[in-house]
Amino acid sequence: MPYSLVSAATLGFDLVRLPAGGQVADVLVTGLGADAHTLHRLAGAHPAAGRPDAERAGLAVRARRAHELAASGVPQLRDMTDPGGDEDSRSARLVALLERGTIGNTPALERLVRDDVLGPEHGVVADLDPAVASLAADVLADAATGWWAADALDPAVRQELTSPYSTATAWEHGPRPDLGPMGPGLAELLGELRSLDEAGRRRWRLAVDASRAQRRPWAAAMHGAAWAAHVSGRTRTLAAAQLLSVSAFLDAGFTARDGAEGVWNALAGCVQGLAMADLLDEESLTVLGGPWTMVTGRSLPLAG
Repeated sequence: MPYSLVSAATLGFDLVRLPAGGQVADVLVTGLGADAHTLHRLAGAHPAAGRPDAERAGLAVRARRAHELAASGVPQLRDMTDPGGDEDSRSARLVALLERGTIGNTPALERLVRDDVLGPEHGVVADLDPAVASLAADVLADAATGWWAADALDPAVRQELTSPYSTATAWEHGPRPDLGPMGPGLAELLGELRSLDEAGRRRWRLAVDASRAQRRPWAAAMHGAAWAAHVSGRTRTLAAAQLLSVSAFLDAGFTARDGAEGVWNALAGCVQGLAMADLLDEESLTVLGGPWTMVTGRSLPLAG
C-alpha cells in the first residue's frame, strides 16, 4: 500500500507498532518543517558529498542493498495468513499479528519522503539547488528506512543508513512544522497525553472498548477531515500533527499492543478532529473527539 501525507494516520498506525517508529516519525517531521538551512545541513551530511564519482557510485550500491534488506525485513499484514481456530483464540492471534505486521513497506516510505515530504508542496524545495534537494532527500530516506527496519538490519547497516541524519541533526533539528490555527489546542492535547500514568492509559483503553460500535461513523469523519485538509491546503499541517502524535503516543507509555488494539486510532481521530475543527461539522467533531471526552470528561481543547 502506498503512503501519502493524506493518510498520515495510517502511517502512524504502522509507526507506533514498530520498535523505532518514533525515530521514523522524527525524520519525517524534520523533513516537513525543514528550511533551506536545514536542507543544506542534511545534504552536507550525505556520505557521498564531495566524494569522487567512483566512490559515490560505490556508496550508492551499498545504500541500495541496505534498502533491499530493509524492504524484506519487516512483515506486512497482506502477507500474513489467517491463524484459524475458535473465535477467541483467533482474535488473540490476529492482534499478535497486528503487533508485528505493517500496512506499508520501506519502498512506500521512501516514496513518501521524496514525493510528498520533499515534494512540490514543500515551501523551500522548489527554490533549492536540485542537487542539494536530492542529497537531503537521500539522507532523510536512508534514515527513515534504517529506523523502520531497525530490528531487521545488522547494527552496522542500520548505523550506516541513520548516522548521516543523526550527525546533521545532533545539535539542531531545524524548524518544526506549522500546526495551523489549532496549534495551541494540539499542543495542549499532546502535552496532556505525554503526562499519562497507568490509570490514564487504562481510561484510554476503556474508551476504545466503548467506542467500537462507532467504526463506520469514525471512518467517515476521518475521511471528511482529510478532505477538508486537502481543499483548504492544510494536508501537510494535518500530517505533521499526526506524526507528532506518534511520539506523544510512545512517550505516554502506550505499547505496540495498544496500537494494534485501537488506542492509536482513537488518538488519531482526536488529533484529526482537533486539527481541522474549524472546518468540520459538529457531528464529525463529536465522533472524532469522543474518546477524549470519555477519558477526560471534557471536549477537545478548541480554544487552546
